[in-house]
Amino acid sequence: MSKKNKALLYNLLSFGILYVFIRYVVIDYTSLTGIMRPIASFVVATLIAPKFQAGFVNGQDRIYMRWLFLKEAKEVG
Repeated sequence: MSKKNKALLYNLLSFGILYVFIRYVVIDYTSLTGIMRPIASFVVATLIAPKFQAGFVNGQDRIYMRWLFLKEAKEVG
């Protein structure tokens, strides 16, 4: 599996897990109804989820992660 495919899979998994968790929190602790529940969950999960990106550095493919709570990008794999 290429590094780009792994980065895409990591993005999907991190967003999906956060979306499901945040959706239950929104349902239990807010008074939002209808279409606003999934929209609010989507927006919050998009902002909080870490972003993974594959890059070619010094002749090697590497995966980097950027996150809202970290100051700089970290190498993942």
